[in-house]
Amino acid sequence: MNSIASGKVRELFDAGENLVLVASDRISAFDVVLPTPIPDKGKILSTLSVFWFARTSHIIDNHLLLHRVNDFPEPLREYGLEHDWDGRAMLCRKAQVLPVECVVRGYLSGSGWTQYQQSGEVCGVKLPAGLRESDKLPTPIFTPTTKAQIGSHDEAINWEQTVAILGQQKAEAVRDASIALYEWVAQYALERSLILADTKFEFGEADGDLIIVDEMATPDSSRFWDAAQYEPGRGQASFDKQFVRDYLQTLDWNKIAPGPQLPPDVVEKSRAKYVEAYDRLTGLNWPDHDVRSLRLETQK
Repeated sequence: MNSIASGKVRELFDAGENLVLVASDRISAFDVVLPTPIPDKGKILSTLSVFWFARTSHIIDNHLLLHRVNDFPEPLREYGLEHDWDGRAMLCRKAQVLPVECVVRGYLSGSGWTQYQQSGEVCGVKLPAGLRESDKLPTPIFTPTTKAQIGSHDEAINWEQTVAILGQQKAEAVRDASIALYEWVAQYALERSLILADTKFEFGEADGDLIIVDEMATPDSSRFWDAAQYEPGRGQASFDKQFVRDYLQTLDWNKIAPGPQLPPDVVEKSRAKYVEAYDRLTGLNWPDHDVRSLRLETQK
């Protein structure tokens, strides 16, 4: 089995006409992959992505073909079972990935809050004056970034730059799909007392069609907040690697690889947040990741 790419979290394998995307338990912070894994993280990310792909295919198609290793064709099935792929691997359509990260923000937080304080704008989108940190925006906004290489930072771009990269028609298509996906997932999450503050999507082209690829609405690609604890005017606790980042900030570390080992309590707290997000969003109880109820609504 040939590995053709290795990211911060995922491994990509060539499967002839298709690809296998495998989510590891690696965790990164400040663009550095840390030496300590978070148990079950990869399986949680993959299963959540399958969950959302199944529920949003009416908005836009996606790259997922199969998500159970036992359903994979040989020799993928045998290789996957030998290498702990079950629950963390997806057999996917090959696609030409677009060179833009499609970020949608429904709340003012993170780098968006920083930009707003400086200019009253986020990625060239003018916002009303007087907004506070974590305030809900009047409408969700599309704030794309460049797609950086490993070890580099994504750079925020405005609408004109997006059009220059993708062309007018394609830029409008990914913007409209991104906002529609955000609104659907945000409403679903809010019904389960979770706020989707912001999220990012990746798109590709396969057989002339625009599709969503990689992961979708996971704690790694999104900022989820507990609606019961939400209080605008300050930062919010999120269901991601917050415990990891908070711990690293206490260290005398220059944020350059190699990263430090994580102590057991930080690992467990981080894992617990991934599990809680999974349980609340899916209605399952981890480690139940036999996602028979999460099958795609349309078979490809």
